Amino acid sequence: MDNIRLLIDFGSTFTKVVAVDLDKVEIMAAARLPSTVETDITVGLEAALKEISAKTGITNLDKKKSLACSSAAGGLRMVCIGFVPELTSKAASLAALGAGAKVVGLYSFKLTSREIEEIEKIAPDIILLSGGTDGGDEAVIIHNAGMLAKTSKNINNIIVAGNKTTYDAVKKAFQNSGKHVIFTKNVMPEIGVLDTAPCNKEIREIFLNNIIKAKGIARAQSIVGEVIMPTPAAVLEAAKLLAEGYEGEGGYGELMVIDPGGATTDVHSIAQGIPTVSGIVLVNTLPEPYVKRTVEGNLGLKYNIDSLSEFTRGKKLPAHFTEICRSFHGGQLPQSPEEIVCHLLLSRVAVEVAVTQHVGRLEKIYGPTGEMLIQYGKDLTGIKTVIGTGGPIIFSTNPREIMEGALFQRENPLVLKPKNPTLYLDAQYILYAVGLLAQIEPRKALLLAKNYLKPI
Repeated sequence: MDNIRLLIDFGSTFTKVVAVDLDKVEIMAAARLPSTVETDITVGLEAALKEISAKTGITNLDKKKSLACSSAAGGLRMVCIGFVPELTSKAASLAALGAGAKVVGLYSFKLTSREIEEIEKIAPDIILLSGGTDGGDEAVIIHNAGMLAKTSKNINNIIVAGNKTTYDAVKKAFQNSGKHVIFTKNVMPEIGVLDTAPCNKEIREIFLNNIIKAKGIARAQSIVGEVIMPTPAAVLEAAKLLAEGYEGEGGYGELMVIDPGGATTDVHSIAQGIPTVSGIVLVNTLPEPYVKRTVEGNLGLKYNIDSLSEFTRGKKLPAHFTEICRSFHGGQLPQSPEEIVCHLLLSRVAVEVAVTQHVGRLEKIYGPTGEMLIQYGKDLTGIKTVIGTGGPIIFSTNPREIMEGALFQRENPLVLKPKNPTLYLDAQYILYAVGLLAQIEPRKALLLAKNYLKPI
C-alpha cells in the first residue's frame, strides 16, 4: 500500500517499528521488541514486522520502502583529535556530536605512543583528525597523521578536517597505510568560525557505506530499505523540523529535547542562545552551534548506575536507595513501588545534570567599573518548548517530575536553564520516526509530530 510507510529504529536494546498512514498522517501501529544484534538482527526485526501486520491486518506491507536508523552495537563511535582543546578539538567534537555520533575519545596537541595505544583499544568506527586553522599550525596535524598511519587494523576510517595547507603532507603520511582516509573542509577554518556541515556529510557517508555493514545491520537490508542515519541524528532532525516548521506550517520555535537512556543522556537544543538580559558579556572561544547536541556518557540508567548515583549526594534519598540501585545494574527495570521511586529519582537526576552541562552559565567578575556578568555557552532561559523522549521518561509513572529537572532553579540562578517552557511528552516514542520521515515528507513529518506530542 503506497500510503503506508514503515519507520524503523535498530536500537541496542529494542528494535522499534512504526507504521504511518501518510494520507491520514497518523500512526497505524507500533511495535517494540528486544533487538537481536548479537545473533541475527533480522530475527527481532521480523518479529516486530509480524506484530505490525497483526495489529493492522495488512499482510503485504511494502518493506522495501521503509526508512531506518540505528544505534545498535554501540551506535556510531568516534574519536576526535585536534590541536588546542578549546578550539579545534572542541570543533571536531561538536561536528561528531552533530552527526549523531558518540564521542568515545578526545585528544589534543601531538599524540603520544601511549595515546595511540589507548585509541587502538577504543577501536572507534571513525577518527576525526583536525588541527590548525587554514594557514595556521601545521606541525601537530602532520605529526598526528603519521602516528595514526602506523596503527593496527582496529583503526580504519579517518576523516581529515583540519588546516587545508597540510593536506598534501597528510595524504603522503597515509600512503600505503591501508586506511580509508577522507579529506573534507576544516571544521574551524578561522578562529571563532565553526563549519561542521561538510564534515557531517562525510560522517554520514561512512556510516552508510561502511559501518552498518561491519555491525551486521546490512543483513536487515535484505528485508527493508536503507539504514540512512544514526538514531541520534534522526532525533536531531526531528528537533530541527519541530523548531523551524516547514513551508507555512509553523514550528514551536527555539526548543530543547531531553533523551535519557540506558547508556547516555542526550540533550539537543535548537536555539541561538544569545543573552536575554542586557549588559551581559558573551564569552565563547567558539560560537555555540544553533543545532547543538551533547551526550553525557556517565548518566545512563542501565550501564552507569554507579556514576549516576554519585550525583544524588546531598538529596533526600528513599529508604534502601543504595541497595535498590544495585538491582538496576545490567538494565533491570523497576518493579516494586520502592524501585519505581528510586528509578524516578535517578531519571530526574540524569536530566538535571545533563541539561546543566548542556546550557550556558553566567559568571561574576569584577573590573574597574565594578561587577560584571559574563556568559559562557547558550542562554536557554527563554525557550518555550521542552520535549521529553527516551524510555526512562516515556514509561515513567511521573514523566513531568523527571522533565522538571531540566528547568531553571532559583538556587542556581547562574545556570541558564529554561524558565517557563511548555513540557511535551513523546508518548508514542516517535521522534526518531519523525526525523526519518522528514527526509522524504517533511511537512507530513511535522504534522505527525504535532498530532502525537502531548503537553503534560
